[in-house]
Amino acid sequence: MFFDSFAGLLRVLVVGTLAYVGLVLFLRLSGKRTLSKMNAFDLVVTVALGSALATILLSKDVALAEGLLAFSLLILLQYVVAWCSVRSARFRRLVKSDPRELFKDGAFLDDALRAERVTRDEVLAAMRSVGCGAPSAVRLVMLETDGSMSVIPARAKD
Repeated sequence: MFFDSFAGLLRVLVVGTLAYVGLVLFLRLSGKRTLSKMNAFDLVVTVALGSALATILLSKDVALAEGLLAFSLLILLQYVVAWCSVRSARFRRLVKSDPRELFKDGAFLDDALRAERVTRDEVLAAMRSVGCGAPSAVRLVMLETDGSMSVIPARAKD
């Protein structure tokens, strides 16, 4: 239960190191977009890469070559989705959500809050996180495509 063998530990050290090096190389080759948080698909790829790395490290049933192929496949699919999104508005609408106003000019937009399943408390927390203690200090709060909230203070100009 606590220890099987030194061979198992050695496997984790060797395969883990090689898988990590392979992942870093693939990420460097694929560019910054692979691990960006621009939309939900980007987040899924990041989580899937982490899950694949954990599986390679801990499962004796997954060979290093299979794990590296999984990394390559996920990164390739992320590249294809990003490439298609840049070139096709129709495809972009399919895979990306639009930013949405949640609070504007001193008022919560309750229909938007309900549709996006965001509470007023979460919007207020976003305001506080940028140093705006009162809603009157905020002109706009947007829910971005990656799920983060952007807060524009009332003093900001267009």
